[in-house]
This record gives sequence, C-alpha cells and structure tokens, in this order.
Amino acid sequence: MKVLVPLATGFEEIEAVSIIDVLRRAEIEVLVASLNGANAVKGANGISIVTDINIKDVKVNELDMIALPGGWDGTHALADDENVQNILKEMDSKGKNIAAICAAPYALHRAGVLKQSYTCYPSVEKEIREEGYVGDGTMVVEDANVLTSRGPATAMCFALAIVKKLKGEETYQMVKNGLLADFCEKK
Repeated sequence: MKVLVPLATGFEEIEAVSIIDVLRRAEIEVLVASLNGANAVKGANGISIVTDINIKDVKVNELDMIALPGGWDGTHALADDENVQNILKEMDSKGKNIAAICAAPYALHRAGVLKQSYTCYPSVEKEIREEGYVGDGTMVVEDANVLTSRGPATAMCFALAIVKKLKGEETYQMVKNGLLADFCEKK
C-alpha cells in the first residue's frame, strides 16, 4: 500500500503529521510530496516537514490513495496546482481512493472528484457547495472512493478511517488501540 500526501506551504501540521504517522504505524508506505521541489515545506504554524519527492515525479499507477491535509493557504495551493489536480482526476477515473480533511475538500471540488456527501471545516462548505455537506459533528464521511473529515481535532480519526479502508478492521483496531483512540468509535 502506498499513499501520497502532497504538502503546500501553509498546510495544517496536525492533519499532515496525523495522516503520515498513523498510516506508517499501520505499515502503509507514505510518500510526502512538495509542490515546488523543496526538501521541506513550512506549515501554517511554522513547522516544516521534510518531503520525499517532487509532485511532478509522482506516478499514479504506484499509488493506492492520495490524502490531502487542510490549511487554507495549503488548500488553495493544492487546488491551483496542475499536477495535484491531474493526480486527483486520474486517481478518481481509476476508482482509486482519495481523502481530504479540513479545507482540502475544496481542492477535490476544484478537481471535480468530490462526491455528493462530504464534510469539511465548518464554513468551507460555502466555498464548495452546501448541498451534500454533513455538518452534524460527524468526524469522517465516506462516499464511494472519497473520505473527508472536519479539521485538526478529527485528524487522528480520519487517519484511522484511512487505515481501515486500506488495511481492514484488524489493523485498524490494532493501531487504534495502540493510540488509545477509542474516541474515534461512534458510541
């Protein structure tokens, strides 16, 4: 399993690190990409993350999923980047998994791959579309091959939902229990 996490300046660090960390705990290979070829990308709160690859060098046929962290500046860069938009469209056309959290469903919307039901950071739905928006506090919404989530506080549950989708219930339970993330289960 291989998941691409593209980072653009201004990404939300909690979301990016949660995705990368939780997926690696589940023994999923994570490929962190920069949009501009930089070795490190600075997030919205001044934390830099070292990247593995330039987005231009990504091969969709080697990926099982793309997962986008939010953060408004980072989201707008992902929505405006031709490489990211083309990867999203190609992933969707092949039925591959796509995930986005916080403001990042906006980038999915711009690519035309966001499905009917979705969630995002409250107020971002006004930039996307209010029809189909699930804003009742649901942490993760799945519609076809697309997973979406709300924001920094839901990032761990979002990452665990990705684990469940890619590796199944047993690995999901093992990683969730190791993280003491029982709060991700709906009660």
